[in-house]
Amino acid sequence: MSHLTVLRSYAQKRNPAKLPPSLLFSHTDTTITIFDCYPKALFHFLVLPRPSPTLSVFDLASLRTLLRGDKQRARDVLLLLRAEGARVRTSIEEEMRARYGFAWPVWTGFHAVPSLEHVHLHVISADLCAPALKNKKHYNSFHPKLGYFLHLDTVLEWFDAEPSYYDSMSQLKKSRYEPLVKEDLVCFHCARVMHNMPTLKAHLQEEWDTLRAKATSARTKRKLENEATTADAPPPKKVAVDVRASEGET
Repeated sequence: MSHLTVLRSYAQKRNPAKLPPSLLFSHTDTTITIFDCYPKALFHFLVLPRPSPTLSVFDLASLRTLLRGDKQRARDVLLLLRAEGARVRTSIEEEMRARYGFAWPVWTGFHAVPSLEHVHLHVISADLCAPALKNKKHYNSFHPKLGYFLHLDTVLEWFDAEPSYYDSMSQLKKSRYEPLVKEDLVCFHCARVMHNMPTLKAHLQEEWDTLRAKATSARTKRKLENEATTADAPPPKKVAVDVRASEGET
């Protein structure tokens, strides 16, 4: 099996439950969600549409292939991925709160020029703090404002635009997008330009640590305010009870 088609092989599994738990996160009749084997953030999942009698692996070879096919079918697949992606995002947020005490944004989208075959929606936490984030292409391919990472809602907006605009955007030409991953390393938090990946990664960690510290401080402040409010609250009023009535006396 070629590395390029590994996602296709997962999507074609008749019984996804047989996939190892280190890979499979969840599945439905129409989608499979897996852990990204090389996560580029603290939380990183891929949602794959499963082939069906009306939707072949060739229709799902890439986002471009999907968009250049039947337009309504393409929209239906994207809405399906959005719904499943939202469920995954909810699970991520719950785990964020359980593990770190707060939740931060989660991005859902596609690479304009994917490195693996078969449509796959990235559901990834907005920190980009992970060991597998190693080079400029890795980082710029997920930068939320650079344009190579296509946010799902943005792609869905193409369907409501003028047909000529949809036709233009759905081409997903490599000549348009591939130069973007070679752009300077710019922090997506503060827009500072970084000279190399080690500097960028250290800076991203600092940004996330600051975000976590602020969330922890805000949580502590709310807790103290709640405790103070409870302490200042007047004691509950005592209610007189007619003992005769409670004993059945008339």
